[in-house]
Parts: sequence; structure tokens; C-alpha cells
Amino acid sequence: MSTKLTYWMVLGFAVSSMTVSSMSYAGEGHAHHESERNTLMSSGSHEDHSDYSGDDDHADHGEHSNHDEERHSDKDHEDHSDHGGHDDHADHGEHSNHDEENHGDKSHEDHSDHGGNSGHDEHGHEEESSVAELSAEQRAMAGIEILMVTKQSLGQAITAPGEATLNAYQTTKITPRTSAQVVARHVRLGDHVDKGQPLVKLSSMEMAQAQGELIQANAELRRVKKLGQKVVSGKRFVTAQIAYQLAYAKVNAYGMTQKQIKSFLRKNDATQATGEFDLLSFQSGTVMSDDFVVGEFIEPGQVLMTISDESVLWIEARLTPDDAARIQLGAPVRILVGDVWMSGKVVQARHALDKTTRTLSVNIEVANERDTIHPGQFVQVVIEDSVKQHGIVLPVEAVVRSADGHWQVFVEVSEGRFEPKEVTVLQTVGDLMLIEGIPEYTTVVSKGAFFVQSEIAKGGFDPHNH
Repeated sequence: MSTKLTYWMVLGFAVSSMTVSSMSYAGEGHAHHESERNTLMSSGSHEDHSDYSGDDDHADHGEHSNHDEERHSDKDHEDHSDHGGHDDHADHGEHSNHDEENHGDKSHEDHSDHGGNSGHDEHGHEEESSVAELSAEQRAMAGIEILMVTKQSLGQAITAPGEATLNAYQTTKITPRTSAQVVARHVRLGDHVDKGQPLVKLSSMEMAQAQGELIQANAELRRVKKLGQKVVSGKRFVTAQIAYQLAYAKVNAYGMTQKQIKSFLRKNDATQATGEFDLLSFQSGTVMSDDFVVGEFIEPGQVLMTISDESVLWIEARLTPDDAARIQLGAPVRILVGDVWMSGKVVQARHALDKTTRTLSVNIEVANERDTIHPGQFVQVVIEDSVKQHGIVLPVEAVVRSADGHWQVFVEVSEGRFEPKEVTVLQTVGDLMLIEGIPEYTTVVSKGAFFVQSEIAKGGFDPHNH
């Protein structure tokens, strides 16, 4: 009996030891998981559990615990569960992990949404900031002009100084054909005159004699014609005609026009042969000079006045022989007068070198309707040579530098809406640029590009740095 008692005591001690051991390991596992969970939540990182020293023991303990739970009673299992074993911790861990995953997914989704919206806003802002929209009133106030471009040719530039001169083909000089005295002045320096307008009145002894002879010859011819050929011999009739023609020609040569002569003869008064007559203008134009005074005695050929049409002037440019060989008559020319560019063409080229400068001079014809240029004024000329390049030709002010240093123009995509377009500049001739990068018939800003660029720059500026 003592043997049986001893056996049951040993068996009870072993069972108690195993139960205590199982509870101890379960407590250690629970503490380990709580520590690991706190570590994960504080650091926010997913580290490998192999770094913790209790994982292998915990795994072994899990196997022993499951094996013991199968052998122990339901009561022991419930007691173990009441002490916060693996099941509760696992459930808590699953809920915790599930919450973290939900929070992480939501945060990621929110971040993605925020990022997407930010990118959209930035893209929209960038697109909006690269466009200028101007009302008709703004365009009118800024003086914006647009141009539909076409392909043209532009030669290489030959630059030279020039001087404005009168157009010799649009200028006349007023001179007497006989010795005379200035009696009166009808126009002054700078006045505009019309063709046939009286300029100055002269008095000449030679003219007085010629006028007397004309009155006499005219009276004789009228008498002969009245008598007729039946009464007057043919020789007398011819002599009268010749005398009249000679007297008429002399008066006309001294300066009286046919109209003036007819008026003079119509009076048929010998007292009118005073020798006074008016010099008339041969053309419409401006009195460029009147180098005389009333009462002055002048000789034949002395220039009293110069009349010229300033609406078309010449620019005399001097070129080296090599540069002169590169141009042709009719070559386009750009002329810089102060800060104003004008267009012209080469109309004459000399073939003899200037003895002093050893240069060749060319005459450039330029329209001057607004009286921008005056004779004697110095200008700068840019002549196109015979080697041409083809492309889009625009005014220099239509092409501007972008913020990154590239050339650009502003294309009108719709009425009042302008977008920048990068282009390549091939060459510049005066105030013209040959470019490529936009198709033919594109509408661009030809004047006021700087204003459009400033409006785009203002649209891209965000004071809140958004």
C-alpha cells in the first residue's frame, strides 16, 4: 500500500510540475508578444522576429502547450484562457494588425489622392501660366498687332553707313537764261509748290528787246494775213511768218512760257514790253534752296531755287569693292533712321572707286511720304546680298527670349489667346529675322510681344508658392 501511495504522489508531483511549467511558458509568451507589439507600434517598422531570442522557445512552448491542452481537462484550458493565453493575444494581435492595415491603407489612399490632386493642380497651373488671354481693350491699349506668316527669302546682311541725298530724278533747278535783276519773290524756302506755279519775277533788258520784236512781228503777220496772198506777194508773207517765229522763240527761250506769251500778245500793247517775266516751277515739290535776294543782278545759269520731291529720296552708301560685288540692282535694303526702320532698294551703283576712300557708292531709293528723312542726314543701311535663305520672316520685335534663353514667338490659338512657341533664328537682316519652327500661315504677335510675355510671367507668379 505504501508503494501505491508513493506512486500516486510521484505522479501528482509530475502533473503539477508540468502544469506550472505550461503556465510559466504561456506567461512568458504573452509578455513576449506584448513587448513585440509595443516595439512594432513605437518604431513603425516591420522587423524580422528572428532578432528576438525567445521566438524558438516560444514556438517549442506552443507545441508543448497544445499537447498539454489535449491531455488536460477542459477546466484547465478555460483557466489558462482566463489568464490571457495565446488565443486572446492572437485575437488582439489580429485586431491590432487589421486596424493598422486599415489605417495604413487609408493613409496611403489619402496620400495618393493628395498627390494626384497636387499633380493635377500643378499641371493645370503650369498650362494656365503659359497662356495669355487678353481682351480687345487690353490688346488695343498695348498696341498689339498680329500677322499671318508666310515663307519668304532673306539674303545675308551687308551693313554700311549712308547719307540721305535728294533724288536727282525728282529735282529741278530754277535758273535764268539771260542776265536779269530779281524784282520779286513769290515763294519762300521750305514752301510746297505746284507745277507751273510762279516762283520769282525778273526784269531783263534782253527780254524787253525780245518782247518788242515779238509785238512788231506779230502785228506784221496779222497785216499780211488780212491783205491775203492775192495782194501780198508770197515772199513778204513768208518773211512775216519767219520774223514772228524768231521773235516768239527768243521770248520763249529767255523764260516766258507759251501761256505767258499768248497772254502778252492778247493785250497787243507795246507798253507791256518791259522785260519783266516770271520763272515758273517745272514740277511739284518743296523749295529746298533760294540763294538770292530781291534786287540782286544775276547771270544766266545761276541757280536761284531748287525744287525737289522729298517723297522719294536717295541714300548714298559706300561699300568695299568685295561687298559691292555681292549685291544686285533692285536688292532689298533696310534703313535705320534714328530708331525707325524703313525699306528701300538699290537703284544705282557706281563703277569707279572714290579716289579718297577707295570705296564704291550705291544709291538706294527710299519712300519718304512722312518726311522722316531729310537730305544730309546720316543713316545706317543693311543690304541683302544675292545669296538667299528661305523661311519665315518676322519683325525682330516679334521674337523674344524666354526665361531659359531660347527664342520664342507668341501664336494666337484663338481670338485674344496667345501661347509661346519656341523657334530657331537663322539670321537677322536689319529689323527682320528669318526663323523656323512654326508652319506657314500661322498667326503670331508681330508687335507687342513683350507685353504678352509679361502677362504670361504675371500669370505664372504665385505669391503663396503653391
